[in-house]
Amino acid sequence: MSSPSTAAETQSPTASAPKTRRTRRDAAPNLDDPALYFNRELSWLEFNRRVLEEAQSKENPLLERVKFLSIFSSNLDEFFMIRVSGLRRQLQTGVLNPPPDGMSPGEQLAALHETLTPMLDESARLWREELMPALASHDIHLLSYSQLKNKQRKLLRRHFRREIFPALTPLAFDPSHPFPHISNLSINLAVVVRHPELGERFARLKVPQIFPRLLRIPKEETADAYEDLGLQVAGSSSFVWLEEVVAANLDLLFPGLEVIDSYAFRVTRDADFDIEEDEASDLLEAMEEVVGQRHFGFAVRLEVENDCPDSIREILVRNLGMAPYQAFIMEGPIGKSDVMEVAKLDRPELKDPPFLPYTPPRLTSPDNLFSEISRQDQLVYHPYDSFQPVVDFIRTAATDPKVLTIKQTLYRVGPDSPVVKALMEARENGKQVAVLVELKARFDETNNIVWARALERAGVHVVYGVLGLKTHAKMSLVVRREKRGIKRYVHLGTGNYNPVTARIYTDLGFFTCDSNITADVSDLFNGLTGYSRKNTYRKILVAPRTMREELLGRISREIQKHQESGGGGHIVFKVNSLVDKACIQALYKASQAGVKVDLQIRGICCLRPGVAKVSEHISVTSLVGRFLEHTRIFYFRNGGEEEILAGSADIMPRNLDGRVEVLFPMDEPEILRAVRDDILFTHLKDTVNCRRLLPDGRFEKVKPEIGEKPLNTQATILGHLAPWRKS
Repeated sequence: MSSPSTAAETQSPTASAPKTRRTRRDAAPNLDDPALYFNRELSWLEFNRRVLEEAQSKENPLLERVKFLSIFSSNLDEFFMIRVSGLRRQLQTGVLNPPPDGMSPGEQLAALHETLTPMLDESARLWREELMPALASHDIHLLSYSQLKNKQRKLLRRHFRREIFPALTPLAFDPSHPFPHISNLSINLAVVVRHPELGERFARLKVPQIFPRLLRIPKEETADAYEDLGLQVAGSSSFVWLEEVVAANLDLLFPGLEVIDSYAFRVTRDADFDIEEDEASDLLEAMEEVVGQRHFGFAVRLEVENDCPDSIREILVRNLGMAPYQAFIMEGPIGKSDVMEVAKLDRPELKDPPFLPYTPPRLTSPDNLFSEISRQDQLVYHPYDSFQPVVDFIRTAATDPKVLTIKQTLYRVGPDSPVVKALMEARENGKQVAVLVELKARFDETNNIVWARALERAGVHVVYGVLGLKTHAKMSLVVRREKRGIKRYVHLGTGNYNPVTARIYTDLGFFTCDSNITADVSDLFNGLTGYSRKNTYRKILVAPRTMREELLGRISREIQKHQESGGGGHIVFKVNSLVDKACIQALYKASQAGVKVDLQIRGICCLRPGVAKVSEHISVTSLVGRFLEHTRIFYFRNGGEEEILAGSADIMPRNLDGRVEVLFPMDEPEILRAVRDDILFTHLKDTVNCRRLLPDGRFEKVKPEIGEKPLNTQATILGHLAPWRKS
């Protein structure tokens, strides 16, 4: 790949240990020193490198490795659509918002390119030299068109004529035909043809996304048995890339012309659109329009296969309005996220062993659900615990004659949501139902718009959030009339109300009828659906109202308790991302005071650990494994009066200042112990999937001590069927 030309060569801030500025020999380190912060974008790339390492690991089953390679690629697609496009926008407009590490947009783009190049090379090598041969050894063949036998080619041509050809539209490019629009992430062919009178001409052909990217083909000896390929060929595990089939049959699209050659390419576009909410008369319609614009954002990346001539690449770059360095020359296939089609094959022997989520006995009977929550708080830990009790909570409320009202937030619920269906049923049963559907949940906007309209048709009171904020809090409130009067029940979580992701994301769910928490949640819902500006809450922490101040206050309290008792201070955070500068500086101050700080940050971490006199008491690890670590847990030893909070918020400015988020305490001693010992502290001990962040920005694998057995905490928890349930 070519190097960026718009920015000077710059060393990644993750490349070497920092040298903090000191004004005199005994002066305290300057916590604003850019050297104390990792760049957010480069830190994200290091997270995606850990995803790639899971694809590299031969300890993972083969199709799981293919899955991780797909995730690595799809992660990069979103990274370019959102983060790289944002940097390009800053570079073009000159509007700078320098991060704590001080890198300019140009410097960041150059460093990203330098870091990403070897990762892409490794992903191509991994696919070519390891995964494809391993798949072939298990009779899963990804063939190039040139490898197919004559009978298979004839069958493919017949299938092409019947099924694919009618959906294709070649678009010429010449003085009388403008350069065609290339939609976001579509696979395309740049076709060069020779006209007998006009000479060589260029055309673009989009490969329709309505077809599977990988086309199953029968083996040669059975090819005669199939009239058509359809989407399935029984007993076949041989595939060919769809664009190769199209390329091999271009003569049918360009009769009378000589097809010289064709080259696959793909364009990634800016997909980070803002909407002026205060100017939108109908937010739902405005969001529909914004989603439709996603295919028309400016181009931020061009991917071409390595056999593409310079002349074709230059035509694409020039007409897409890009700089040469934005073209990535890839070893095929481009768009490796589509290898997920292979990972989904029904070959259980090549995947992680299946498991049946545990259902706590106390929560198996929906009829007794409210009485069990009334008796004591209930904790579920997905995916080890079933998501069914969460669904039952809403379904039971929908049919319970004692229930008066249900209030719910929905962020990402999936295409076939039992929770949404239960909410519509509740309205049919005469309950008062209010639902906040977050239309601005990125890449789930279309799905959420569909559900919002369905809920409205069912008579549900639907709101779309607070002006200028995303509502990311995960909460459900049920109001019930009982013998002793009105009683409220609440479910709060760290993840979405989505039974599909609940099978692959680790998340906490918490049921309670604690009067202070339920009153807080009721007040917060009133603020979301009305004009309440309540700024104080009894027990929950709410962003953007109180959360930042409360978290910083707890870190300061830990320092004070540590100093008063002569030691023992301990802070543990397990979150997805740590970016916020004020919170990082507070943790630096805690370390300087001698407080032990353990951070398990799955994704982005801008804090630099292990710096003398700044962060030498801070340890940062990252855990990437079979399940996506998605829980957000905050532990404070608090001088022995331990406190644990969980919720929806990461430690990022967008979460603390630009979203409605909730952190909730878990005071019940049994639950506090379970979250602390069996979940939080257990994950800190992982020696299989855990990596430790070093002061220079590199990650090293955490290894067991001499004589200790390796500990895979996810596998251990799965094997022990919810060890936190010891009662």
